[in-house]
Amino acid sequence: MMVYVYIFLASIVTSLISLMGILFFKVPINKLEKVIMFLVSLSAGTLLGDSFLHLLPESVESLENNTIVWAGVLIGIILFFILEKIICWRHCHIPTSNNHIHPVGTMNLVGDALHNFIDGMIIAGSFIVDFNLGIITTIAVISHEIPQEIGDFGVLIHAGFSTKKALLFNFFSALASILGAIIIIFLGQKIIGLSDLILPITAGGFIYISASDLIPELKKDVSINKTIKQLLGIFLGLGIMILVKFIFE
Repeated sequence: MMVYVYIFLASIVTSLISLMGILFFKVPINKLEKVIMFLVSLSAGTLLGDSFLHLLPESVESLENNTIVWAGVLIGIILFFILEKIICWRHCHIPTSNNHIHPVGTMNLVGDALHNFIDGMIIAGSFIVDFNLGIITTIAVISHEIPQEIGDFGVLIHAGFSTKKALLFNFFSALASILGAIIIIFLGQKIIGLSDLILPITAGGFIYISASDLIPELKKDVSINKTIKQLLGIFLGLGIMILVKFIFE
């Protein structure tokens, strides 16, 4: 029973990381807008770093057939493209506002929820195998969630969410980790293989969000100073993911 307690505590802690955006809650919108694109850059870097340095290597290691991994990436890219088409916002010319949220916000929430769902499954599976492994896995998840959640908060603000809604929806997305943990607890080893299949699909979704939505937003401003700041944000996100990989793997 204590193992289940540890699993839920770890899942709750990782979910609360989504509230990192509260650090910017009291910051006026006009001042927050000055750092939004840096946060978008940071998110692009962490999403790309997470995909290529964590999710895909883990998928290649877990799945004997690498064709399945790359097929999963393609499926993720196509699924997120279809999702974007379904919500019919991608190519519209209505300005972003409280009544018309930019699609990158919705896409980011969906991708983040899927990622958190997998994190919950991985954390639960680790604790079931070994307590120490569960602790290490939880620390690793928290380490890469902190910069990503700060970046995601910036993406949601940029997409048209108010600060309150950005925090609330980001938190709801993070709660998916608890659902992932519950599934592992009740279905045990029978469902473990499912996380291996979801990993490359998640990576494909993150790559799509970064390359199709976030980076094009950064390309709109070509001033040298802002471009340098954007590159710093991307490299910072990548650097953090590299650091996490070296520390915990």
